[in-house]
Amino acid sequence: MGIPRTLGLNGAPNARDLGGLPVADGRTVRPGLVFRAQALGRLSDDDVAVLASLGLTDLLDLRHGSEIELAPPDRLPAGPQVAHIPIFDPAHPVFTYVSAVLLGHDLSRYAQLAVEGTPSAMLTVYRWFVSAPAARAAFATALRRITAATGPLLYHCSAGKDRTGWLSALLLGALGADRTTITDDYLLTNEVTAEAMAKLLAVMDTRKGVPPDVLRPVLDAAPEYLDAAFERLESEYGTLDRYLREGLGLGADELAALRRRLLD
Repeated sequence: MGIPRTLGLNGAPNARDLGGLPVADGRTVRPGLVFRAQALGRLSDDDVAVLASLGLTDLLDLRHGSEIELAPPDRLPAGPQVAHIPIFDPAHPVFTYVSAVLLGHDLSRYAQLAVEGTPSAMLTVYRWFVSAPAARAAFATALRRITAATGPLLYHCSAGKDRTGWLSALLLGALGADRTTITDDYLLTNEVTAEAMAKLLAVMDTRKGVPPDVLRPVLDAAPEYLDAAFERLESEYGTLDRYLREGLGLGADELAALRRRLLD
């Protein structure tokens, strides 16, 4: 599917249109209506102008308040209504451990988690996306917002790969995309952020003493993370359709409205 779906934002290379992706029955996702991205606090003036050209009516911010406080404020054009739908558990040790790694904090209080490693922590996060009631409620809210939007909508978390990645997987799956399409979109993150990731790994190693082998699994969009979420979904619900209906509480009419809005 290649790089062209990206928006070309220098300050947010992981911003892209889901439009054009194939789904069932030879249909595709309608271009220009739903976009995924990373946090938008480092956009240039030219980047903001690109966002303005999209005519966004809605923006969904999936970050927790503590993340928003530590990051530069999103730079947005006038127009979009912003909804905060935090998908994060500040009391969960895995979330605080991953946050500590990203911030270069002392990891001594996370001794057992450090032994298990950041790949294991990320697998736990993805399973939490599927099983935790708070996560299911938040993803359901996000999908309902996408369905109800009156115009183009963009959603993002911090890096635009985990919470944004699972929401994209659910959205594409609900629209009828197969696992290969979903996985290819998920992994595109690694391609478009490779340069930025290399710089961040070097800076965090030099300035914060966070070894690349500890940090990289937190920054990667790894196929095994997505697989872990789908395996948990299938073990608890059997199928994606049942998960959408019973796990997220989305009605048949809501899913039909989502497809009408977003499919060509």
